[in-house]
Amino acid sequence: MTDETSGGAPKRPARKPAAGASKRPAAKTGSSRSGAAKAASAVPARSASSKASTASKSAAKPAATKAAATKPAAAKPAATRAAASKPAAAKPAATKPATTKPATAKPAAAKAAASKPAAAMPAAKRTAARKAPARKAAPKAAPKSAPAAKKWPVHGTITGPVVMIGLGSIGKGTLPLIERHFAFDKSRFTVIDPNDADAKLVTDRGYRFEKVALTPESYKDILTPLLSEGEGQGFVVNLSVDTSSLDLMKLCRKLGVLYIDTVVEPWPGFYFDDTASAADRTNYALRETVRREKARKPGGTTAVSCCGANPGMVSWFVKQALIDIATDTGVKFKEPASRKDWAKLMKKAGVKGIHIAERDTQIAKEAKPAGEFWNTWSVEGFLSEGFQPAELGWGTHETWKPANAKKHKKGCKAAIYLEQPGANTRVRTWCPTPGAQYGFLVTHNEAISIADYFTVGEGKKVSYRPTCHYAYHPANVAVLSLHELFGSAGKVQEKLHVLEENELQTGIDELGVLLYGHKKNAYWYGSQLSVEETRELAPYQNATGLQVTSAVIAGMVWALENPEAGIVETDEMDYHRCLEIQKPYLGPVKGYYTDWTPLDGRPGFYPEDIDAKDPWQFRNILVR
Repeated sequence: MTDETSGGAPKRPARKPAAGASKRPAAKTGSSRSGAAKAASAVPARSASSKASTASKSAAKPAATKAAATKPAAAKPAATRAAASKPAAAKPAATKPATTKPATAKPAAAKAAASKPAAAMPAAKRTAARKAPARKAAPKAAPKSAPAAKKWPVHGTITGPVVMIGLGSIGKGTLPLIERHFAFDKSRFTVIDPNDADAKLVTDRGYRFEKVALTPESYKDILTPLLSEGEGQGFVVNLSVDTSSLDLMKLCRKLGVLYIDTVVEPWPGFYFDDTASAADRTNYALRETVRREKARKPGGTTAVSCCGANPGMVSWFVKQALIDIATDTGVKFKEPASRKDWAKLMKKAGVKGIHIAERDTQIAKEAKPAGEFWNTWSVEGFLSEGFQPAELGWGTHETWKPANAKKHKKGCKAAIYLEQPGANTRVRTWCPTPGAQYGFLVTHNEAISIADYFTVGEGKKVSYRPTCHYAYHPANVAVLSLHELFGSAGKVQEKLHVLEENELQTGIDELGVLLYGHKKNAYWYGSQLSVEETRELAPYQNATGLQVTSAVIAGMVWALENPEAGIVETDEMDYHRCLEIQKPYLGPVKGYYTDWTPLDGRPGFYPEDIDAKDPWQFRNILVR
């Protein structure tokens, strides 16, 4: 890929998402835990107040214990759609051997492994403390509530009506978690979706289901009566696509109703508008609309913007990771209490940038047929953001920009965009399971909000800002789907399919943040949730989904406890409290130091345009 390429994105893809359909999640990630190229050391996930210094890289560190002490019985998901073609079950491929240095596996709670070449580590083998459970047969489909073996805490009471917009993969997963963690009036719970394929999941529970699509003309007339009936403060949980997050947020705040979503979503037509400029189609532009509303009407009823896995949970991971790095590198500090102080701490710790580094190793039981787009979360959501320009928060340490990189003329100016689609833009990154890997630089709100939040100074006087972007390796079936799509000049497949948990053999979604450029080089901190553990924790979702739905629950709890906070992004929320709520659903949450850099093994057979003086330049990270 050259800097100038358009990436093969069409002006008008063959398919567009249906209005009011279920919303995209924002999370993903990894499986075999051998650090490719260079050694990685596992460190425990610690509380923010932890001041323990880390040992040398050669020493294995204990793993963080899982927050959930006991596991409920496995949940049986709802029936899944039949796949068009059912060939024999695909077997996982072995990981590609490292081409440079052997990796020393350093598990968290197991014995320290002897140094072995990375090539000797098969994909299915896990070197961390937790072993993957044996493969289970697909459970029989049956509508049922969440597992009852564990007594889950009720975190709060919603005193007014509850309206959940969207019943796609995330809506179905969020519903039982709302039931589990909140007290509310069942007669005042409504789910809205234009597709009634899963309506029985709602009506069998005694809730109201409305088969209707929200439009710019109808949303006020539909929502106002539902949110105004009776006493108490209502709550809107927006998990849809093609419904304007900003318009719903403004209506809720006007009515005094709490609000949460997982993305700044526009009305239909935004993502594939061939009359709009690339700048106008960015997430930067969408985020600026919310920032302007926040400035216009500060304070008031709480509306939580972009609170899924990513954007959302990863912003809380960044703060915990920063505390770990500052502690382990001997930085003298007190835990920040303001945005300004958080930014100063990141600058002091020497962090140059952040990857939202994710590897999804969930494996389908069947092989993906040609002509279908498979994914572990909303295909419509993935395609929408994948066709947007690649975007990243732009750090002050960068000395080079791609030829097709553009700045924004207005707003916070914390980000740039490339004139090519994010789903066809690759970057070099690192996750604990695969080690070094390629990821897609798909645009996400957190790439902009995190860079903005940790900026020191304002306007032309900015003295520090980290580079920040998504580096996403989706499930292999999604990678194959993307190859088919871009190989046919961007023609979207006729069938779009989200893999439900009983269609998956095994695998994990390894989703975390990689903070790099500091004294200890790079540090990954995040969730390594397996589909097997997901089945035991909650129904109707895979590992990717549970990382999103549990973040929604954490955001709802925070909103109930802070009902007059105004419009907030997850960067501004109490990360201690939010992770306290969410961690029981995240599987192992760990930190890993690594001495990998984007220059490992480079240049190879052919000359490359690299910056040998600073490995953490975007010039070295972008695959060209």
